[in-house]
Amino acid sequence: MFDFSDRVAIVTGAGGNLGQAVARRFYAARATLVLVERDAGKLRSSFPESADAPDRFLILHADLTDPASVSAMVGDAVARFGQIDIVANTVGGYRAGTAVHQTPLDTWEFMLNLNARTAFLVGQAVVPPMLERGYGKIIHVSARAGLAGTANHAAYTASKSAVIRLTESMAAELRHNGINVNCVLPGTIDTPQNRAEMPKADHSRWVSPESIADVILFLASDAARAINGAAIPVYGRS
Repeated sequence: MFDFSDRVAIVTGAGGNLGQAVARRFYAARATLVLVERDAGKLRSSFPESADAPDRFLILHADLTDPASVSAMVGDAVARFGQIDIVANTVGGYRAGTAVHQTPLDTWEFMLNLNARTAFLVGQAVVPPMLERGYGKIIHVSARAGLAGTANHAAYTASKSAVIRLTESMAAELRHNGINVNCVLPGTIDTPQNRAEMPKADHSRWVSPESIADVILFLASDAARAINGAAIPVYGRS
């Protein structure tokens, strides 16, 4: 089991299925947690233990598509705990189903904002405090769909592909400063929402949020110190 007792980890999208799994894995590994979500109340309900452990938890509201909100979030984290060691950026979403020529512009912009813009802003904001300490682990969540364009998924695949390219660029820029930047590529995640949308699928083939969280914890650990700029497939059997 990993021991993050001397590390401060930011988990974005911490109220989602994957975000909660990642946060709970880090908590079990003794990390100090900064949990970020648009609805901070949801996080307090999901993590009731946070009320009795202010030395282990900081729950923050943030709009991760807004630069000022992201900057304030990072500033609050540093002000409380003095450092940021790890960022697990799990925020993101899915919208698809139309050909490019039928896709509304707002769908294209929504996907790029939710998946790519958030990764850009979060990564941009956490690098300065990491550079000051000469240490950092940034893990973004892309998707298998980001590896290639497919019919009726252009906005989604383009946004997730952008996360991979962003990861590679940041890794190349920061590799000599003690900062590792990687991303994971989940296949279909076994969530209640996906089961409801695809009730006839073989859910046993899907990858669980906990399995993805385990890979993220590995990438956040010093055991992964030689891995930089990677896009790690986490497909389960899907």
